[in-house]
Amino acid sequence: MAKITAFRVGHCTHPSCMALKGSGLHSLCFPSRAYLIDTRNGLYLWDTGYADHFRQATAGGLNRLYAWVTPVSFEPRESLRGQLKDYGVDPDDIHTLLLSHFHADHIAGMRDFPRARLMCSQSGWDAVRRLSGVAALRQAFVPQLLPPDVEARMAFVESCPATALPAQLQPFTAGRDVSGCGEIFVVDLPGHARGHIGAFVRGERGWTLLASDAAWQAQSYQELRGPSELSFVIQHRRASYYETLRKLHALHLGGQAQIRLTHEGAADTVPLAAP
Repeated sequence: MAKITAFRVGHCTHPSCMALKGSGLHSLCFPSRAYLIDTRNGLYLWDTGYADHFRQATAGGLNRLYAWVTPVSFEPRESLRGQLKDYGVDPDDIHTLLLSHFHADHIAGMRDFPRARLMCSQSGWDAVRRLSGVAALRQAFVPQLLPPDVEARMAFVESCPATALPAQLQPFTAGRDVSGCGEIFVVDLPGHARGHIGAFVRGERGWTLLASDAAWQAQSYQELRGPSELSFVIQHRRASYYETLRKLHALHLGGQAQIRLTHEGAADTVPLAAP
């Protein structure tokens, strides 16, 4: 069974109401997390959080607007490579880097893992691969963060056949076993970005859904309380977002899986306990 460890890799600040409708204008910290998934078939990373590459890529030009709208804090000690080494993991031993979507706060550390296979949804990659300038900025995508050999290393989750998920994970009924050993099942979580995906991870004591940006705060799926309507200027599709949120709500009520969001709360790096 897989083991998940969460790493806090920088954070940004934004008005609370952008993430949770009606929660006020006070500034809130949104940690950016990456997840190490230790499976029988190797080590996987779910996203990368921020990296120093982000600071460099947003230092000038249009990309400066990205850092201005969502002020970012990232210190050298928060480097994901460095944290993995401190944790006892050689970053070059990462088998696959799984990308939930291509917003900069999820892919800024891609260049720090040059030996890892890259894996994402094909629709997510097709939506950004040719973007630049204003079009990229509107998708929260910073092309300079991509490694030069990204195309050669890329694989798509759609290459894995869809298989039935256990009934306890309803309303999610099917996923793609990207681990090859029944420990990581990728599922579609549409709405936030084109090709946005999550992953059910089977641990010794149950299931955890890495839900990425399907919501920004746990209250959102617990109470079916969405973000500010203004957020849909940059999010992909409102109707799909709320459909996904309702599925998370039902999964939460079922109590058979722990749900983890990339930006919720402000907890420090801790191993995740399965439910």
